[in-house]
Amino acid sequence: MQLPQGLVDRFRADLEPLWPFIDQPESRIGLAVSGGGDSLALLLLAHAALAGRVEAATVDHRLRPESAAEAGHVAALCRELGVPHRIIPVNVDGGNLQDRARAARYAALGKWCEERGLDGLATAHQMDDQVETFIMRANRGSGVSGLSSIRALGTVPGAPLRLIRPLLGWRRKELRDIVEAAGWDAVDDPSNENEAFDRIRIRKALSEADWIDFDGVAKSARLLGEAVATIDWMVGREYSECVDAGAEETTYRALQTGIGGALVAGGVIRSIFRGFGAQIDMGSAAKLVEALRAGRKSNVAGIEAFVRDQDGERLWVFRREVPRRTG
Repeated sequence: MQLPQGLVDRFRADLEPLWPFIDQPESRIGLAVSGGGDSLALLLLAHAALAGRVEAATVDHRLRPESAAEAGHVAALCRELGVPHRIIPVNVDGGNLQDRARAARYAALGKWCEERGLDGLATAHQMDDQVETFIMRANRGSGVSGLSSIRALGTVPGAPLRLIRPLLGWRRKELRDIVEAAGWDAVDDPSNENEAFDRIRIRKALSEADWIDFDGVAKSARLLGEAVATIDWMVGREYSECVDAGAEETTYRALQTGIGGALVAGGVIRSIFRGFGAQIDMGSAAKLVEALRAGRKSNVAGIEAFVRDQDGERLWVFRREVPRRTG
C-alpha cells in the first residue's frame, strides 16, 4: 500500500535526528506495535520510509482474554507488509499493574532487539500522549524533570539501545486517519475508557477543552526536556570537579562554584547516594541541600550527611550510617 509521499518525507525528517543510522542500509530498527491506531501508523510510516529495514514485535501481557487474538491480528498485518514480526508473551506480577506491565514490556522488547541485532527501538508515543503526560504531572506538582514529560530520544530500560519516539509531533487523529486510509482496523483497548486511570480522565477533559493549544503545550514539554539535559550536564560537571569519592566517605565542595538553588546540588547529592548504592528522589535531595546549607546533620536512606570545615573550606560529607548497637 502506498502512503502519500508528503507523510513519508515528514516521518523521515522526524526520525533522522533521533536515529543516526537512517542512511545506513544495513541498519534495522525495531518497532513496538500493540495494534492500536498509533502503533499501526508507526508501522505503516516506518515501512514506507525504511522498506526492508524494520522489524516489529507485539508484547502479549496476557491480562485480557482478547490479547492473544489482538497480537495475532498485528502479525497478520505485518505479513501483509512483509515485515518480520514476533509475538512476545510476558508475565506481569501483582502490584501497580500499569508500571509492572510497562517494565515487563520494555524488558521483553529490549531483549528482542538485542537478539535480532536491531539498532534501536521505536515506540508510537505521539503529541496527545505528551500533552496528557504534561498536564497529569503538573497536576501532581512534578518538578522540571517530570514536566519534561516524554523524551523523543532515550535508552531502553535495562538495555544499551536507543529508545526512539519519532511521532511526538503528530496528533492522535492524524495517525488514526493513516490507518483508516490503509483499510486497517486498530485494536480497541477497553482500558482506554476506564476513568479509574488519571490519564483517561485527563484525556476526556482535554477532548472538551478546545482552547488548549496542543502544539504549545508539547513545545513547553520539549523545552523543559532541553532544560533537564542542560541541568544533567551541569550536574555531571559539578560532580567531576567538586566531589571526591573515597572508600569510607565522599566529600562535596558544594560552595566552591557558587551555584545557587537545589537543582544542581540536589542532582549531585543524588549521584553521591547512588555511589553508596542508595536512592533518593529530588524532593529529598533538595531538603538535604537546605539542611546542609544551614549546617544541620541529617540521616537519609542509611547515609549520614554533615558539614566539615577543613583547610579553610566547608565540605559536605557523606558516609554510611553507623548501625546502632542493641542489647
